[in-house]
Amino acid sequence: MFKKLMMTGIATVSLLAFSFPVESFAHANTHTVQKGDSIYKIAMKHGVSAKQLQAMNNKSNADIHPGEQLQLPVALSESEKDLLARLVEAEAKGESYAGKVAVATVVLNRVESDLFPDSLNGVVYDGIQFSPVLNGTINQPASAESKRAVNEAIAYQGYDRESLFFYNPDKAQSDYLSSKEVTTVIGDHVFLR
Repeated sequence: MFKKLMMTGIATVSLLAFSFPVESFAHANTHTVQKGDSIYKIAMKHGVSAKQLQAMNNKSNADIHPGEQLQLPVALSESEKDLLARLVEAEAKGESYAGKVAVATVVLNRVESDLFPDSLNGVVYDGIQFSPVLNGTINQPASAESKRAVNEAIAYQGYDRESLFFYNPDKAQSDYLSSKEVTTVIGDHVFLR
């Protein structure tokens, strides 16, 4: 009897485990438009502004169609915000507030890009991308200004020039980056896509 009950329980748990759809992380930052959806409803559901949702999807108006895939802004947990703020602090210490926002924006753009990992941790710890990861300065606490810069970068998603790279030409040279399009220069950092 116990064996039969145990087998029934295992079968039920297995059935339930495979019955519910699970959204993979790769699709966590997209929304498939359903009948009755609007930019406003989708924005409210995901806690973003309708204008930001339009900007991220290059929409000049609110027209959307069922089946259309919309990019959603990256949503970060508190620990991810802290990680990004520590990276910004270490990478852009001494730079202007605008420079700090731009550095955070590059990291968020990388999360959205197919060229980089799909998570903030994946982007930050991706090989030798960021010297603060290599030299340990990422482990130092972030300033209040760097934390504010991260929050502004999150709110700013979709309004930037799609920069994926930045560097300080006085400290680093790169043939790879010299082939990229410069989007802006802020302080000592050159931003590129």
